[in-house]
Amino acid sequence: MSKFYTKFKSYTKIFLQLAIFILAAVAIYLILPGEPKFKYEYQKGFPWRHENLVAPFDFAILKTSAEIEQEKAEQIASVVPYFINDTSNYSTGIKLLIQDLNLVSDSLNEKKVSAFEQIKENLQQIYSTGVLQFSPDSYTELADKTEIKKRIGNSVTKIEISKLYSEKSAYNLLNKVRQDLVKSGNKSAWLSGLMLERYITANLSFDAETTEKDINEATQNLSLVRGMVKLGERIILEGEIVDSERFQMLESLKASYEKERGNNVNRYMVAAGKIFLVITMLGLIFAFLYIYRRDIINQLNKLSFLLLLMVSMILLSNFIDSFPNLHIYMVPLVIFPIVVRTFFDSRTAIFMLVISTLLIGFYAPNNYEFILIQISAGIVAVFSLDKMHRRVHLVLATLWVFLTYTVVYTALNLIHEGAFVTSSFATIKWFAISSVLLLLVYPLVYIFEKLFGFISDVTLIEISDSNQPLLRKLAEEAPGTFQHSMQIANLAEEVILKIGGNPFLVRAGALYHDIGKVGRPNFFIENQAVGMNPHDQLNYLKSAELIIEHVHNGVKMAQKHKLPAPIIEFIATHHGTTKANYFYLKHQQENPGEKIDEKAFIYPGPLPKSKEAAVVMLVDGIEAASRSMKEKTKENLKELINNMIDKKIADRQLDDSDLTFRDIETIKATLLQKLINIYHIRIEYPKEQKKE
Repeated sequence: MSKFYTKFKSYTKIFLQLAIFILAAVAIYLILPGEPKFKYEYQKGFPWRHENLVAPFDFAILKTSAEIEQEKAEQIASVVPYFINDTSNYSTGIKLLIQDLNLVSDSLNEKKVSAFEQIKENLQQIYSTGVLQFSPDSYTELADKTEIKKRIGNSVTKIEISKLYSEKSAYNLLNKVRQDLVKSGNKSAWLSGLMLERYITANLSFDAETTEKDINEATQNLSLVRGMVKLGERIILEGEIVDSERFQMLESLKASYEKERGNNVNRYMVAAGKIFLVITMLGLIFAFLYIYRRDIINQLNKLSFLLLLMVSMILLSNFIDSFPNLHIYMVPLVIFPIVVRTFFDSRTAIFMLVISTLLIGFYAPNNYEFILIQISAGIVAVFSLDKMHRRVHLVLATLWVFLTYTVVYTALNLIHEGAFVTSSFATIKWFAISSVLLLLVYPLVYIFEKLFGFISDVTLIEISDSNQPLLRKLAEEAPGTFQHSMQIANLAEEVILKIGGNPFLVRAGALYHDIGKVGRPNFFIENQAVGMNPHDQLNYLKSAELIIEHVHNGVKMAQKHKLPAPIIEFIATHHGTTKANYFYLKHQQENPGEKIDEKAFIYPGPLPKSKEAAVVMLVDGIEAASRSMKEKTKENLKELINNMIDKKIADRQLDDSDLTFRDIETIKATLLQKLINIYHIRIEYPKEQKKE
């Protein structure tokens, strides 16, 4: 039954692994466009490396985006802006003037009537021409314009901008009229007291809606083509440089080809090509993982995360590329290798970046340029962000990525164009947005940790803080164990830096490995006061049970406090499946003829699987044994280290770990040096002689 269950479990796992790859393949197939692709690859400024190319059919030469934008700007510049004329302002001004002159009751005053008629005449002329609130120069709508269209109802007349008044210039005109009246002998107080600004209000307001309609009509009629290429006409010869003119012809042929072929294409053949492409790319991923990172394939959460993240980046790129006002370079593709590097390793991150970029490049504009730029930036991101435990690292990585984007793009631009062009600066804007979005790495890493049970260096540093509740409890209730754990952390960290591994993981694991001793701290010698050993009241079988129990208790406490699974591995494996040897030998001595159940004295395991957990197992036993040595000489310490590590190897405690023989030798040398430094002999200070 047990054999059947093992086989069933194995087949189920294989089925789930296959299902994950199939789901990823289906998702990528649906994301990739189904239109036929132009079979020729070319770059502006490079030789044409294919056979001589002639037009396979008649097609129109498309205008470049720069040409279209220029013509569009010219059309917009030719549009005369509309302004609505409010005719009520004139009558309102006249009523106020009559009111201020009090003409109703003083209509026989000739001077008032004469002044009124002159001011009225000028007001009529001002309002009939048109009054703007401000000077025409301050209106962006009037920039580079010479006239406007003044609309009164359905009637439209053109007025030169130079003839228009502003409220200020209209006031100056009326003020001059008043001054002329004074000079002619009319020095009445009522004339000087007139507030001329009351009669002047802007009667022209910009008609954005009507103007926009004219602009749309003008730009909609723009021609997108600038010539034709006839069937059989030569386009480019093998070895010729793809200059700007030929490049545009090729781009036009490509667009026409994909459109024409899209109408008559064999959809089944296109689908088959997409299937082969997707299978090939995922096959490469499987081969890489099987050879270099089989642990990712064996752990379904890791495999699911890796493929889901890759599919998500491909989908996001396709989604952004579907918007005409957005650019595919806006997608922060470099986040993908950084996140993969955070949870796995640099080699996996770069390989997944290459595969993802190739798939996205299938539909990205300027395929070669896109692939080259994104791979360069991604590699720089991985190398510049090998550590994430400080915020400044992410900021510096953002700057390096933006610099890489800019340098590589500028280099390609210089090769293709031979000069800086305006469009390149617009593209750099998208690079800047993509680089800034790199700052989303921290929250994304936190989310992925919670969803998939991963652990990052940032989290390891956080839980290694001695003020964490569990470590604080260990320091207060089992101070000897806490000091022992600190010593193990220092030694293990030094070792892992020499043999390679994650120093943050090994430190955190070492600090928590004996957390189970908090339950019964007095049963462990490092926490006992002199002469007080509770094991003296117990038999050796019970003592062994209590000692072994700290592993079970530690795992339960870690799970209760929601410590990450990699940390729990250190707690469960730091004794492996070894014996509580002291109590086993003592029990054997007291019961020489009795058959002893060895299982009662053996730790439950399992064996350490990671390099870091194996190092903590070795260091834990050696550090504890070195404390009990009477003479801590170099020779004695070396013999102790060799014997204990060789015993672990002989007991097959390191079989599941990644340690090599070279690693073992490095561990021995490093531990010897560190223990000598810890237990070095201090000189005896001479006593001070007091003078009589």
